[in-house]
Amino acid sequence: MDFRDKVILVTGASRGIGAALAEAFAREGGTVAANYRQDSAAAEATVARCHAAGGSAWAVQADVTDKAAVDAMIAGVLAETGRLDVIVNNAFAPYRFDPDTRARVGDLPWSAYQAQFDGAVRSCHHVCHAALPHLRERASGSIVNLLTDLVEQPVVPYAEYATAKAALAGFTRQLAADLGPHGIRVNGVAPGLVWPTDASRATRASVREAIASQTPLRRIANPQDVAGPVLFLASDWARFVTGQIVVVDGGLVMR
Repeated sequence: MDFRDKVILVTGASRGIGAALAEAFAREGGTVAANYRQDSAAAEATVARCHAAGGSAWAVQADVTDKAAVDAMIAGVLAETGRLDVIVNNAFAPYRFDPDTRARVGDLPWSAYQAQFDGAVRSCHHVCHAALPHLRERASGSIVNLLTDLVEQPVVPYAEYATAKAALAGFTRQLAADLGPHGIRVNGVAPGLVWPTDASRATRASVREAIASQTPLRRIANPQDVAGPVLFLASDWARFVTGQIVVVDGGLVMR
């Protein structure tokens, strides 16, 4: 896939899946705006790996749940490059994938759901809303939203996280239907458990092994496994694909 002359914004790119995505786009020649919220050192490390991979990158700070910050970030990207071709909404509210300590539905206050909705749906709305005038003017663009296979099957019931991601799946399809006539494609990638990331470090080995044993490919995904499907959907190879949710979990969830 060739992303030369393409500008890609990856939110939450300072670590984990976001960092792997930024590096993968850079490896294919892309110019990457690596968004981060507060860890500037980690973001600069991502940028350094992007440069080492052969692409161009710079770090852009913004809390994507803050509309004013997102508006300024998008304006800054456009001022820097004059264009924006791909948006990957990867950032999400902090979460701990630990089945032993997760709160059950009956114990979860609405505030727990709200925090995840803000991290998943609100942030995606802010980024897309800020970028849409530019994308519509150019009549092109690809948006890829990061979801979870838990929207299809609650392998482990992380209620507030999965509920917010299910809402993001709905928002993804609504965007695709509305923006298709403008030449803008919107898709989602739904990974299973990805390890190691900051969020999954608390998932004990026995749980990872149990999930792997039920997975046809017999292992847990790593961040790099998510990159290929995201890049495919962002690329011209998927130019007639929109409104789709691609599950990336080694076959654990089939539909």
